[in-house]
Amino acid sequence: MSLTSSTPRLGGWLLLPLAWLILTLLSSALVVVMYIGALFNPAWRELLFSHDHAFLVQWGLSLATSLAVWCYSAWVTWIFCLRSRRLPRHYIIWLLLTVVLALKTFAFSPVTDGAAVRTLLIALLAAAVLVPYFRRSRRVKETFVAP
Repeated sequence: MSLTSSTPRLGGWLLLPLAWLILTLLSSALVVVMYIGALFNPAWRELLFSHDHAFLVQWGLSLATSLAVWCYSAWVTWIFCLRSRRLPRHYIIWLLLTVVLALKTFAFSPVTDGAAVRTLLIALLAAAVLVPYFRRSRRVKETFVAP
């Protein structure tokens, strides 16, 4: 005799937001590795510490931001897999955070305008589609019920 749960499993369209979350988790992990890798490479470390204090502060803030995004993404992924009832609110916060970071990239980062606009448009599109889905979907309300 098998016991079945009354709550739906993670599947269907919920796999798309989970995939988006995991891709962001992996990309932020790579960014953190790149920042930390600069500390272990003697040539990069010398170049990093030869700049003025303002550059070092900006580099440190970028590392801290990347680490915070990675930690929050990992936690949101964890509660996503647990089907926690806290997930819809935190997933929406996480989506809005990615939009804010894309805006920061567009305004302040030394990347090409095309790459910055592409990043911003993808983040805006994801938020525009997934925020209403997480707010109104019956499937989301039935799936994320664990304490």
